Amino acid sequence: MFKSLKFWLYRLHNINTSLLRDILICWFRPVLFLSGTKVVKLKIVLLFIIFLGVGAVGWTNPSYAGLPAGNAITDGKALLRYALPINNQAIRNLQIHLEDISNQIRANRRWNAISKDISKALNILDKPNEIIRDIPQIYNIQAEDLIKELKDGVVNLQKFIPTKNKDKILQERSQLLYLVGKLEELMIQDFPFEVPEKYSNLPQLKGRATIEIETIKGDITMVVDGYSAPITAGNFVDLVQRGFYDGLEFTRAEESYVVQTGDPPGEEFGFVDTKTKQYRFIPLEILVDGDNKPLYGNTFEQAGLYTKLPQLPFSAYGTVAMAHAEVDVNNASSQFFFLLFDSELTPAGRNILDGQYSVFGYVTQGKEVLGKIRAGDKIMAAKVISGGEKLIQPKAA
Repeated sequence: MFKSLKFWLYRLHNINTSLLRDILICWFRPVLFLSGTKVVKLKIVLLFIIFLGVGAVGWTNPSYAGLPAGNAITDGKALLRYALPINNQAIRNLQIHLEDISNQIRANRRWNAISKDISKALNILDKPNEIIRDIPQIYNIQAEDLIKELKDGVVNLQKFIPTKNKDKILQERSQLLYLVGKLEELMIQDFPFEVPEKYSNLPQLKGRATIEIETIKGDITMVVDGYSAPITAGNFVDLVQRGFYDGLEFTRAEESYVVQTGDPPGEEFGFVDTKTKQYRFIPLEILVDGDNKPLYGNTFEQAGLYTKLPQLPFSAYGTVAMAHAEVDVNNASSQFFFLLFDSELTPAGRNILDGQYSVFGYVTQGKEVLGKIRAGDKIMAAKVISGGEKLIQPKAA
């Protein structure tokens, strides 16, 4: 499993005494690696052995460079906002300050820091032209309305500081970040890159789509990101529209690890195209943070990208990724999994799954349902709520 010690040393960066404590606590707990058709488990002792041979290794993720040091992003909605292909520093700074409010509340409710974040957000909104300049003119009126609504909301947010009303602040912040996301989406004019011609026979999602999965334990809503993984997301949306996942069982449900599904009944292990009568395989597809198009067909280890991070990392509870066989990273088809984030075994910012599997989205609602699912539970129905029009089907040969 460990083909390159150098790679895994880099993946386990920023290790500190706190993590060492966690490793000792879970000394005999296994680490789970997904391999599509089987589970590979390694004792946590392997991580401890690696720890003994390496000091702290670290690097900066360019997209998140403005965040306070040590604050890995564990919110799927925030990760999706940061992953939008835009380059407007004003809106990014606005997002950073609003995102930081929850960090400060968790850190013993640092009200002075929260007040500063709000003041900086207002300063940005007082210069609307720095935001609007990157929005097409046809959307200017809509953008101006959003900025006004944002400013009113931030002013309202200030009113909750004297009373230290944590719940009201977090509720208002969530709505403000939703508006920030709407503004950021207005800045996207064209799809940011061309998918290689060799994959033109596969469905592609040229944007984002929202999927609702109805299970016997409750409903799950997820956003799939075609800007970062157009083939992976396109394949998934296509299968949802076909009704492929309706009635399928969850084949794996490991507490604090993963929930996996997508394995059809019978001998097949993936989607068989009704026209070609062959499996539809999709390549490993990972957008490296800072790059303008995804890496195809190779893991970060295979590509020698030891110090890189993916645009969509395994750092949020409810991360959605494709499963593939251990021996072939390019044989993903229909099976996918949700990561049940465990800070002991999959610490944000130093996750050894990053660069090994194609992440294509995050659960945005119904995260609590994931922990209730058990092997044998079923998907009652999966449907595309929005974004289906962004699915581009391959042209007939």
